[in-house]
Amino acid sequence: MTEESGSTEKRKIINRFLTKLTRDEPQMYYASTSEISRSIYVLIKEHTNRLSVEEQALVRNISVEEIQSILGFNLK
Repeated sequence: MTEESGSTEKRKIINRFLTKLTRDEPQMYYASTSEISRSIYVLIKEHTNRLSVEEQALVRNISVEEIQSILGFNLK
């Protein structure tokens, strides 16, 4: 997997968790990017075992800051 396709896949995983977060906790729509990033980070860590092996490898060392960066990029 190339670095670019890995980034795209990470973005897809984060967006999936973002959708879950805003569905389960609608008030998060109004939260700051850093608060949402922390919540997504926790969700990823709690649900890692539900991801495919490839997805687990992509998010194994993901940080709150990286999630925040990806979210910030998506919002622009």
